[in-house]
Amino acid sequence: MPEELEDPRSERPDIEKYLGVIRRRHLQFLIPLFLGWLIVWGASWVLPPRYKSGTLILVEQPSMPQSYVLPNVSDDLQARLQSISQQILSRTRLLMIINKLNLYGGTQSRSTPDEKVDRMRKDIDVELVRDPQRDDISAFKISYTANNPHVAQQVTTELTSLFINENSRVREQLSEATTNFIEEQLDDAGSSLSAQLSKVQQFEALHEGTLPQQQASNLQILAGLQTQLQNEQDALNTANQQRTYLQAMLEQERIRTVKSPETGKNDVGTPGPNDLVTIDDQIAKLKTQLADLSSRYTDQYPDVQSTKSQIAKLEGIRDSLIAARVKGGNGNGGTGADSGLSAPAQQLESSLRANTLEIKNRESAINDLKARINEYQARLNAEPATEQQLNELNRNYDQSKANYDDLLKKRDQSAMATSMEQMQQGERFRTIDPPSLPAKPDFPNRLKFCGLGLGVGVAFGLVVAGIFEFMDDRVHSGKEIKAMLSMAVISEVPEFVTAAEQRNSKKRLILAWLTTAIVAVTILAGSVFSFLHS
Repeated sequence: MPEELEDPRSERPDIEKYLGVIRRRHLQFLIPLFLGWLIVWGASWVLPPRYKSGTLILVEQPSMPQSYVLPNVSDDLQARLQSISQQILSRTRLLMIINKLNLYGGTQSRSTPDEKVDRMRKDIDVELVRDPQRDDISAFKISYTANNPHVAQQVTTELTSLFINENSRVREQLSEATTNFIEEQLDDAGSSLSAQLSKVQQFEALHEGTLPQQQASNLQILAGLQTQLQNEQDALNTANQQRTYLQAMLEQERIRTVKSPETGKNDVGTPGPNDLVTIDDQIAKLKTQLADLSSRYTDQYPDVQSTKSQIAKLEGIRDSLIAARVKGGNGNGGTGADSGLSAPAQQLESSLRANTLEIKNRESAINDLKARINEYQARLNAEPATEQQLNELNRNYDQSKANYDDLLKKRDQSAMATSMEQMQQGERFRTIDPPSLPAKPDFPNRLKFCGLGLGVGVAFGLVVAGIFEFMDDRVHSGKEIKAMLSMAVISEVPEFVTAAEQRNSKKRLILAWLTTAIVAVTILAGSVFSFLHS
């Protein structure tokens, strides 16, 4: 009975078809796989080995706490490391190391110095290590790759020494530069402070007497001058009264002398009793006034002294009048006749002259006191404007002094920080592990090359097997024939396999498994060998 027709599109993936491809193309797959692996793996043994030596440098914080000495170098370690790296990786520094260690073929190499420097820069690697908790740089790694492990170690040692020494030099240089800059600023601030102080001193010297701090003394002096002026005016009033009295007495004495019929008699110029009574009355009034003043004030009080002086003058006049009377009674009044005046008149005239001189002196003293009072009042009136100007000068001086003191403090702190850097007590680099001597090459990694070669071989084998399969136009199964026909197949002719074909098929199967085993064992052995020698 004919088989039912089947829709090829409804069929599932034909596993037998793929197995048939594998049976037919296993050699076209295994041989390219092996060749691809062998080429890549063999290249790992042909390429020159590259040895990498590295070291870890720890960034140590200053040994002195910052609360005692504040560093005067920037804390941006990453920027400083970049600057140091640029200086170390400069052409001059690298050529020095290249010539010292005879790198890259030495003097016999055809490479130019710039080419050698470029190669060395590519062989150097600087890697920063950050603290995950604080997210700052705690260390960094330096590594160098060379064809010789000892050369790699020597170059890494040189680079490590350069980094450590350059960091110390840079920090010390920056610290000294900071200190020098602050000292220059301090000198400028000192000059400015001296200039401000000179302005203040010149202003005080120019406005001596009108300064705010002299206000109290000016007020005290002004009060004393006003008291002296009052005393002088009182004394002047007393002297004027005394002059009026003396002039009246002198006028009476002259009238008495003119009315006398005989100028040579004993009664001419003799003071009368009324004059003495008048003087005694004035002395009594002054003494009463003195007693009242003495009960309230001390003997040094000006009114007390003035009253005592008036009493003494009146007593002197009274004594002179009494002496003149006694002298006239004894017949000695002729001395006054020589000058046309009696002795009492001459005495009064002398007292009047003295009184006039005293009045002039008092008036002159009063004028001087008024001038001085006006002077001190002018000082007090000018004091507010002077105070404002002086405050402005003092404010500028205080600002300059505050700036100077701040710079002085910073200079001292910076000098201590510079001393700390010079003593190598600041932030420094310390090698944790010395540059290593690599025992195995860093490149090529033969085990990785083995895995890479296996991947390349698989890809190469698939491509070759696919090409062969694509170019093969033969029909290998009944399903392919059915797919090619436009009508249904009614019957099939069974396949007849001869004994020779069976033997050949068996040989091909054995060869396939043998080839697979050889390739697998070879790749496995190469992997083990690479692992043991990597």
